[in-house]
Amino acid sequence: MKVPVFNITGEDTGKKAELKKSIFEIEPNNHAIYLDVRQYMANNRRGTHKTKERAEITGSTRKIKRQKGTGTARAGNIKSPIFRGGGRTFGPMPRDYSFKLNKKVKQLARKSALSTKAKDNKIIVLEDFSLETPKTSEFNGIRRNLDIIDKKSLLVLQEADKNIYLSSRNLQDSKVILVSQINTYDIMKASVVVFVESSLEALQKNIS
Repeated sequence: MKVPVFNITGEDTGKKAELKKSIFEIEPNNHAIYLDVRQYMANNRRGTHKTKERAEITGSTRKIKRQKGTGTARAGNIKSPIFRGGGRTFGPMPRDYSFKLNKKVKQLARKSALSTKAKDNKIIVLEDFSLETPKTSEFNGIRRNLDIIDKKSLLVLQEADKNIYLSSRNLQDSKVILVSQINTYDIMKASVVVFVESSLEALQKNIS
């Protein structure tokens, strides 16, 4: 599959970028995409939720009333879960939500996500560019020229560019990542995936 290469003014440069069939034209595996996205979200969970059990509550252990003769249920101490301010029964405890996923499954998921975007014509190839200074309006101008100003976009760079990153940092519907950081979650979340020429070349070289 060949797609046109655009410049930052939104004009077709006349060049064509080749998208490998083995990456951009496979039959998408939805279950692999689900597993990879689930792992990404699970691995990003902090898992620091915590409530105090009765042994961790500060309070007296004195028996608050006599065992019998009150006409009410017997009670031990004020830290009991049945009292206000007492411990929590079976409350959440810190835990690690992360889990491992086979590398081949993750690779299949990324290929499936990229193939889905390619099938829907949601992949744009852009000439390599740089910004002299970090300027959000200039970055937004590039998005406007590419007609993706109102879409959630993912820009994939080959190398880190501080000015491009700072220019896009305040935009909620735009994300800039390196090709080494590309993942299924970000691909599927974006409406449009924009590769610069060098990042596309690096991607196709590293993913067989």
